[in-house]
Amino acid sequence: MPGLKKRRRHRGENCCMLREIKPGQRAKIRCHHAKGAVRQRLLDMGFVPETEIEVLRKAPLGDPIECYVANYTVALRNSEADLIEVECD
Repeated sequence: MPGLKKRRRHRGENCCMLREIKPGQRAKIRCHHAKGAVRQRLLDMGFVPETEIEVLRKAPLGDPIECYVANYTVALRNSEADLIEVECD
């Protein structure tokens, strides 16, 4: 359809979205696919490229995800975690 752009993901060999990381795993943030206020909020919370991140745990139904980033823990919705591309260790 004209005017609709497909979201491009830069997935490489060991790249995935933050939502796909299992509890206890560490990864490095590669880039964001968020726009506007959501992107700014993620950057303000410390989700900047090249930052190490660890998924601590997931809620029983999978949403939200608790992560350790920039020396504190933060919970993200799956919809937000699906906008952060990471490089797995």
